[in-house]
Parts: sequence; structure tokens; C-alpha cells
Amino acid sequence: MGLIDRSYEDHAYYKSEIGFIRVEGGHEGITSIEFDEDKEKSHGKSRGKPYRSIADCIIQLEEYFKGERKEFDLDLRIEGTVFQKSVWNALLDIPYGKTVSYGYIAGKIGNSKASRAVGNANSKNRFVVVIPCHRVIGAGGNLVGYAKGLYRKEWLLDHEKKFL
Repeated sequence: MGLIDRSYEDHAYYKSEIGFIRVEGGHEGITSIEFDEDKEKSHGKSRGKPYRSIADCIIQLEEYFKGERKEFDLDLRIEGTVFQKSVWNALLDIPYGKTVSYGYIAGKIGNSKASRAVGNANSKNRFVVVIPCHRVIGAGGNLVGYAKGLYRKEWLLDHEKKFL
């Protein structure tokens, strides 16, 4: 019986037009997809190939950024409070290229007065682009409250409108 190579990377990077995206996970799925401001400093030599879940995620991100993918099909390992998960689930229902307000999401989860809490839950979203918190805007149509940088939010919304 030979040795089985189990040297898999638990992360990989996708270089998008708006920054490096670090994808983390393992054989059970993806645990985070986040912009990595320090990618150049933190990137070391690869120890092996990425887990299949990570490789699939990178492919789907590339398709999204090329305008070829509007929905993701990934096994996400989401951790958070019951409230946060209800917000993130509601975000998944926002159609590609469309926007809704924080108040709309609050109403959708059954707590119409929770707009600020929805914003807070959005800021804790560890699955950028895939759980589309960038599609949530202020009540007056303003781009507000994107922890990853408003320029990214604007870029993502413009990108999606271009491929509608």
C-alpha cells in the first residue's frame, strides 16, 4: 500500500479587479471568502494543491468576474448568530444586479425596526460576493455601509448591471 498525498492547501487567492480575495476551507466546504488587503505580505510558498471546494470557489469567482456567472453553487460553512444567519439567508434572495434597502431586509426577516442590526450583520459577512451584502443600500438609494470599501460595493453593483 502506497502513501496517499494529503498535502492540500486550506486557502487560495483569486486576483480580482478590486483586490485579492482569499478563499479558505477544507474537504467539508468553504469557511470564508474575504478581500485580503495584506495578500502580498502574507502569501508564502504553496504547500500543495487547494481542496476541491476551494478550487471550485476560485473557478466560480472567476466566472462571476467575467460576467458568466450570476449565482454560486458552493458548500458554505457559515458560522454566526441566529439573527446573522437569517440576514445572510435573506441576502441570498436578492437577484443579481438588483439592490434593496437595509429596511427591506429587516422587514423580510420579520423585524422591520432592525435596519441597523442588519447593517451590523452585513459587516460580519465572511463570504464576500457570494453572500451579496454589496446589494444592500441605504433607504435613499445611497451606497452606504460596506465594510470592504464603498469603491468595491460600487464596482460590484456596476459590474452586475453591465451583465444583466
